[in-house]
Amino acid sequence: MASYRIEVSATAEKQLRKLGRDDRIRVVRAVQHLATDPRPSGCRKLEGYDDVYRIRIGRYRVLYSIDGKRIIVTVLKVAHRRDVYR
Repeated sequence: MASYRIEVSATAEKQLRKLGRDDRIRVVRAVQHLATDPRPSGCRKLEGYDDVYRIRIGRYRVLYSIDGKRIIVTVLKVAHRRDVYR
């Protein structure tokens, strides 16, 4: 299986920088894991979207889309669970 390329949107990059050190490390590791397994156990497809998924990392959620044709995972948003869907 081919490894996916990870792209991080400007919004998600800004949100990552605001996280505390320990939380940032956990989120980055989870995002890096998406390159080998873009649909890990526990991921959920968001209703109302064709290709947007969510993974949970403690109190935080990562929203991302998968482009199977171009083999790219694009991280759209990283936020606390209370704020991520707004």
